[in-house]
Amino acid sequence: MSFSSPYLLFALAVVPVAALLAVWFDRRRARYAVAFTNLDLLASVVPKRRSLRRWVPLALFLLALAAASVALARPRATVSQPAQRATLVLLVDVSGSMRASDVKPSRLGAAQAAMTTFAGKVPKQVKVGLISFSTSPNVLVVPTQDRGVLQEGIDLLAPEGGTAIGDGLGVAVEVARSSVGSVKRNRNGLVPAAIVLLSDGAQTRGLLTPQQGAERARAAGIRVYTIALGTNHGTLGVGPFGGYGFGGNQRFPVRPDPATLAMIARVTGGETYRARSANAVKTIYSQLGSSIARHKATREVSSWFVGAAALLLLGSLGAVRLAGERLP
Repeated sequence: MSFSSPYLLFALAVVPVAALLAVWFDRRRARYAVAFTNLDLLASVVPKRRSLRRWVPLALFLLALAAASVALARPRATVSQPAQRATLVLLVDVSGSMRASDVKPSRLGAAQAAMTTFAGKVPKQVKVGLISFSTSPNVLVVPTQDRGVLQEGIDLLAPEGGTAIGDGLGVAVEVARSSVGSVKRNRNGLVPAAIVLLSDGAQTRGLLTPQQGAERARAAGIRVYTIALGTNHGTLGVGPFGGYGFGGNQRFPVRPDPATLAMIARVTGGETYRARSANAVKTIYSQLGSSIARHKATREVSSWFVGAAALLLLGSLGAVRLAGERLP
């Protein structure tokens, strides 16, 4: 925390001065003529030891005085807030292996539920787009603040074809750049945009390699957060007509490729995750929705201390009534 007027922190000196004065006045007894003649009865009804509760109002008052003194110095704090014109692009693998049920109810079903949670966590002013990719990428929802349109796109996802991670990244970068427009990059060379890539396998199709797609994202100043979905034990069956996921005696493994996804995150400055269950992928999307598309900003927080001082002062006044000592 920093202060716009740090020299005004000297006002805090009034706090110990006020405390010393309060103690001095408490010990200084005013002398009055005794009007109650039965001193033995008076001694029996007056507490022999004064309760420590009598100091509670003073303590609250001193805290209120300290908070008000700090407010005078105009404190400034670093807070997290949504980036202006921020855009998030959900890039989702919908290859045939997303039918696998090692993640319940299926890999794609778990991803869809997690993306719905993600949409609820992202600040409303942030635009969110949706791109699916299998043999080729498909822009389902251009970046928008309308979460209803986004949900419609999520509901349309269906597994098909191969896995073109590089081509998917290339399209996602262009969609994100178009959404943020000509906004200036920050001091780290980044624009207020990010891509969340979920895939459950290695690249099998496409013109761009995952490395080339990652390089395009880095050149555009866009971080990519990657999620490797699925377990190493996932399998799919081959039906009598060669279709995926229709049972059959012949099965083949469909393993995720966390190494490639980790490389993409590393090249672009993002983070990588591994999701082996529906709860895991939901938790990851929830965390990402609350954190990315936000930035650190320094702003004055004097109002925090003024509010605290007001509450403490009210508490002090209330404590006076509760802790006040009275003679019968």
